[in-house]
Amino acid sequence: MIQRKRISLIGAGNIGGTLAHMIALKGLGDIILFDINKGAAHGKALDILESSPIDRFSINIIGTNDYKDIQGSDAVIITAGMARKPGMSRDDLLKTNALVMQNVAENIKQYSSDAFVIVVTNPLDAMVSVVHKYSGLPTNKVVGMAGVLDSARFRYFLANALDVSVEDVHAFVLGGHGDTMVPLVHYTSIAGIPLTHMINTGLITQKTVDEIIKRTRNGGKEIVDLLQSGSAYYSPASSAVCMLESYLCNKRRILPCAAYLDGEYGVKGLFIGVPAIIGKNGIEKILEIKMNNDEQQMFNQSVDAVLKLTQKT
Repeated sequence: MIQRKRISLIGAGNIGGTLAHMIALKGLGDIILFDINKGAAHGKALDILESSPIDRFSINIIGTNDYKDIQGSDAVIITAGMARKPGMSRDDLLKTNALVMQNVAENIKQYSSDAFVIVVTNPLDAMVSVVHKYSGLPTNKVVGMAGVLDSARFRYFLANALDVSVEDVHAFVLGGHGDTMVPLVHYTSIAGIPLTHMINTGLITQKTVDEIIKRTRNGGKEIVDLLQSGSAYYSPASSAVCMLESYLCNKRRILPCAAYLDGEYGVKGLFIGVPAIIGKNGIEKILEIKMNNDEQQMFNQSVDAVLKLTQKT
């Protein structure tokens, strides 16, 4: 009998359901889809399973509202909590979602203390800290999904402005998952050509790049305002699956994510968005990069904002 990886998804809302479907299509492992609302996880699990003969996947999906079912998970992705509504900031969710994260973390500690945990719930950076605190997991096994998503938005907007393939745009966004995030123009390239060179040669203007940076920072809000009754879920799910796959398959991809810093970048004891290698041991290495003065100042401001938010939990 094939021994598959066990992947628990905490929260069966839009992101949780999309995660389950994507993980099933990729065949990454058996899925435990958990939600406190009775029937929500069961219904989505059954719906996805009924597509398996068409899409030809053979993994198992269990819908549950009992934490005991996450026993022995190899990985856990947390999407539970209140989503943003129009007019709300990510920070407005702090107290409500901190209580949710505490409860989730305590159950992970009880039933899946060896899991690699990816937190998606907002306000992201603060929620990762709460999960780490109450789960008792080592810092290399708890991480926040933010930088992958923010970087994807930045890359898409740039590709669209330049009218080139998104596959050729390479960039990453550091710092907190909020208004203070730091898209690094200095490290952005298009098919190996620095973005700064493209600005200097007139292929794109500095004004357009500045507008793209602003749009990236407001990327989540833009979708919330358009939907009116929910927040983004396709791109956050894709981002989390990217991180999950790097862990389960030991891909050792370099991905921007909210990782625990223990002196790197001059920051100690805080989860913040930085480039990190994700492999079979979780966060295996934090990569420190040199920023110019403007980027460093923005990064420091982002760290301060995350610290203030985390201290409120």
